[in-house]
Amino acid sequence: MLVSIQKSIAFIQAEVAKLEQEIKDHVDHDPDLKNDLDLLTSIPAVGERTGMLMLGLLRSHEFNKASQAAAYVGLVPVQHQSGSSVRGRSSISKAGSAKVRAGLYMAAVVAIKHNPHIKAMYERLLLNGKSKMAGVCAAMRKLVHLCYGVLKHQMPYQANYVTELA
Repeated sequence: MLVSIQKSIAFIQAEVAKLEQEIKDHVDHDPDLKNDLDLLTSIPAVGERTGMLMLGLLRSHEFNKASQAAAYVGLVPVQHQSGSSVRGRSSISKAGSAKVRAGLYMAAVVAIKHNPHIKAMYERLLLNGKSKMAGVCAAMRKLVHLCYGVLKHQMPYQANYVTELA
């Protein structure tokens, strides 16, 4: 029985690896997809896996604004209220794909350490009394906005973008 289960697990793992390689080959052979993936991975903390995740999301749906993409993923704040009374703290909506949010969570944790824009935003939120998890959720939302921006403008991430405009 145990040997049969181990064989099944090994087979499934091999199939997953095969599918991942086919996806990678497809992206490598399509110049537009490859360019978009390169743009996404120019963002500090967005690696190949998160880039593929965001590429799939942003290329499969038509969003007019980055906030629409964040709402689709379920990263918008929701207040718990009835009438005029507000009960408890606000939380994220969690309306979208849990898999996308899970991928963004790990990228946000890395971004808090290595992406200057997200690190500054996270520290500012903590100083204003927000919880660490609220800061991580804000970092996830910011990553969605950055991913949307680099694809929309077809320009790689620039750490000093705001100072260049001034």
